[in-house]
Amino acid sequence: MSGFHETWGYIAAGISGVVGLWGVIIRRRVQPPTAFWFGVGLAIAALLVQVVVGIAWMRASGIDPGDQHVFYGVLIAVTFSFAYIYRAQFRKSPALYYGLLLLFAMGLAIRGMTTVGVDF
Repeated sequence: MSGFHETWGYIAAGISGVVGLWGVIIRRRVQPPTAFWFGVGLAIAALLVQVVVGIAWMRASGIDPGDQHVFYGVLIAVTFSFAYIYRAQFRKSPALYYGLLLLFAMGLAIRGMTTVGVDF
């Protein structure tokens, strides 16, 4: 499970970065293409799967991944919760806002990957 969690972390961060950058590039479009929305859904799902798998692995193995690692995983889920709450404001410039959201989430994922085993 640890290998899957580690590998999927890189994949999830990469997808988020690519789709986030895509959103920033096409920010002026009033209606982003359908493929962009598919990418946003894929990136969010990939990161949330990573968080859920991490929690399940942590519970099953009894290994302490470190407080900071857990913090960044939880922060990713909280970030998406706030994005859902403020989704009406995202309609002003959806590609830009979702692009920035995914770039922020990518940064949190990378930070989480670099803090395995580190406590506060």
